[in-house]
Amino acid sequence: MIFRSVGAVVLLLGGLTTPTPAAAGKPTCDYYVATTGSDRGDGSAQRPWKSIEQARDQVRSKKKQKCDIVVNVKAGDYVVEKTIEFTEADSGENGHKITYRSADGPGKARLLGAKPLAGWEKYKDNIYKTKVDRTFYTLFEDGKRATTARHPNRTSEDLWSPYLFSVLGEPEKEAVRNWLYFKPEDVPVEWDADFDKNSQIMVWSGGSWSWFTDTVPLGGADFRKNFFTLNHWARYAFVNSRSGSRYFLQNTLRFLDQPGEYYFDFANSEVYYWPKGSIDNVVAPTVKTIISLAGSSPDKRVQNLAFDGLALQYSDFVDWYRAGWISEGDSGYEHKYPVYDRQIEMPRNRFGMITVTNSRDIDLTGLHLSDSGYMGVYLLFANERVKVSDSLLDNIGADGIKVEGGYPGEGDISGHHTITNNYIYHVGELVPGDASGIELMSTGNNTVSNINVKHSARYGISLEVRPEIKPADNYARNNNFSYIKLEETGLDSGDMGAFYTYGVANVEPYPMDNHVKQMVITDVVNDPGGAMPDSGTRGVHMDAGGCGFTFENIEVGKVSDDKYQSYKCNEVTNANWVDGFDAAKMEYDKIGVTSSFPYPIPS
Repeated sequence: MIFRSVGAVVLLLGGLTTPTPAAAGKPTCDYYVATTGSDRGDGSAQRPWKSIEQARDQVRSKKKQKCDIVVNVKAGDYVVEKTIEFTEADSGENGHKITYRSADGPGKARLLGAKPLAGWEKYKDNIYKTKVDRTFYTLFEDGKRATTARHPNRTSEDLWSPYLFSVLGEPEKEAVRNWLYFKPEDVPVEWDADFDKNSQIMVWSGGSWSWFTDTVPLGGADFRKNFFTLNHWARYAFVNSRSGSRYFLQNTLRFLDQPGEYYFDFANSEVYYWPKGSIDNVVAPTVKTIISLAGSSPDKRVQNLAFDGLALQYSDFVDWYRAGWISEGDSGYEHKYPVYDRQIEMPRNRFGMITVTNSRDIDLTGLHLSDSGYMGVYLLFANERVKVSDSLLDNIGADGIKVEGGYPGEGDISGHHTITNNYIYHVGELVPGDASGIELMSTGNNTVSNINVKHSARYGISLEVRPEIKPADNYARNNNFSYIKLEETGLDSGDMGAFYTYGVANVEPYPMDNHVKQMVITDVVNDPGGAMPDSGTRGVHMDAGGCGFTFENIEVGKVSDDKYQSYKCNEVTNANWVDGFDAAKMEYDKIGVTSSFPYPIPS
């Protein structure tokens, strides 16, 4: 790992520093971490600690905090082989904060959730193989995600297409979710002889509904009746009245036929890869979460911690994925609104590159998160006053930033967050279904401002609850969105909006307590090669209610459906889908990230 230093003078005695004046008037105590540090270091600039974990443990041992503690992480690469965990025992105390910062500037101290694969040998032609000591579900070469070998081959690194389409093999099987029927011409019968038990399917289940994707291992294939058996039920059935479901097959050795593809033989712990460059530049994930901030309960929160300027790169995906439970009550727990089971992630999928739960007053600033297997930042359940700002998130497996509160009607436990001055680029790489740059669920009193989201299979920003929820039980209130730019959204899905809400404020008189202003949405147009069968793309889509919003100074580019779709339960002032739009009222120079954004803008 590599960390960088902050220029404060320190005197160390048994690992403690003397306070030095801080700009804000509080004394600070500075410690240091470096790739050249050691177990015997005392945290001084001369004898730094070797890791954030060691710094955490040493800081934790302090009984009474009398200053703001700054852990200066010096530049370099720090391989994270086990999630770095912070609990309430690591909180700032007595009105003081503890900050872990990249000492030599934003992005210079890098926490890498992956390590190189070694022992490669030629398999045949340009394909190499090696034995591995762990299982993983995504791979990277030279800082870029590899593609799981698939059929049909993708035609662009930036898109998910092309797809095959499922069919209705037997009329009585229309509602099934674990048998997918295929066209004989799509899956050659000669594959029957050596069907690969490592194979998987990635499918937009639901027939023409292009809402959610499932990634599921295949348990078998029947080449007489032409269907695959999935090891787990998909979110929806595979055929409806309008269409079959789009899908592609992946992780079979016969599909490994071009550079940048890999195949994992799970049974034999072997990985095969066709490199684009040097085989020595291939790394595989070691963790799904790099940093975890988790108090032991809502009454025992981790708090007053800050992470500034760190770069986090590489994290893992999962062996199979489905969005939410299939039916209400499937979680196995009694809830006031069990239908919400269908809206939230199952416990196995509640993680991000940074995962935060049971927290208060956490700052995540100036970060660079890249190449995640799943979520970038995931605020789960009880969190209050978390700030995510001045950060670049790129090449994200699922959502960029996800805030998920608790079940409606059971306590308003998530809110008052600030998400500002962030650039979120390429989201939903492994989970294009329901992907969003920023997704807020059952959370309120949040400020979202100066945001760029660019390149998403589905949404740019979404705010969701459930349409069945009574007003008193709805926590998605008093959210403010401003100075937003959403580009290249809706690339692979339909029945969507670049700005999307679901089930918010569904009962009259619709108090106007969510606000959106100064937002530019560029063209929302599908990838033409994706053959997306659902209804069209929209700029703003207020779904299943979506009431109680004010929209002021909004501009939407080309769409394949409406620029704005809503019930007549919102207030719109100066939007370009309404006659009389005045572009002079748009503050274009203030929309998106500000001039103080610390990273180059991706191109």
